[in-house]
Amino acid sequence: MRHRVAGRKLSRTSAHRLALRRNLVQSLIEHDAVRTTLAKAKEVRPFAEKLVTLAIDGSLAARQRAIALLTERSIIPKEHQAEYDRLSDAKREKALRARSGRRYRASTTRPGVKFTAESVIHKLFTEIGPRMKKRNEARGCGGGYTRIIKLADRRLGDGGPLALLQWVGEDEKTRPKRSDKTERKRKARVKYAFYAGKPLPRRGKRATAAKTAAPAKTSRTVKAAKPRKSAGASEGPAPEST
Repeated sequence: MRHRVAGRKLSRTSAHRLALRRNLVQSLIEHDAVRTTLAKAKEVRPFAEKLVTLAIDGSLAARQRAIALLTERSIIPKEHQAEYDRLSDAKREKALRARSGRRYRASTTRPGVKFTAESVIHKLFTEIGPRMKKRNEARGCGGGYTRIIKLADRRLGDGGPLALLQWVGEDEKTRPKRSDKTERKRKARVKYAFYAGKPLPRRGKRATAAKTAAPAKTSRTVKAAKPRKSAGASEGPAPEST
């Protein structure tokens, strides 16, 4: 029996799933959005949220933990991407790594090199982390840093459902909680009212109009009761007595 077995296998080995998760999150940090299958997006989302929590912490221990989980990747600036593609392997190595052998943290100009790459971890801790921290302070709670948008088109080949995984904006507000009941509870109320012999609850505009409209008051005028006539009484005037 599959007790305490969580996660999706995605038709891959454990090492392949780990590499897939790292690559998707690195692309998400680099491009702010990733288009992938729905199953992969649901599997990657908790890992991305955990890394953002470490970035919000911002301490040295959190940065070391993020490097161990995500590893490093170089990001080439978009304005220099075409120029980077034309460089030789030796010049690309200069743009990717410093003299010490480590990757550049921020994209800066160095002597002999027009541009340098940027580190994924550096962007996570300097851009995404502070942005989500401000969002947490505005909302008063944490979590919910990513969203999954289901796409209408399907993947070629197997027809798998596609989705878009992206970061949530800093100024975006959370959805207000619905005050009305769910569809399941509404059906239960209708069923109860039907068997109890009560009027069925309305929904939509008619229900709101019925609630806001005041009940009409019916005024009944009571007419004065006429005196009843006796059986022997005549309608004409009474005869004069002599």
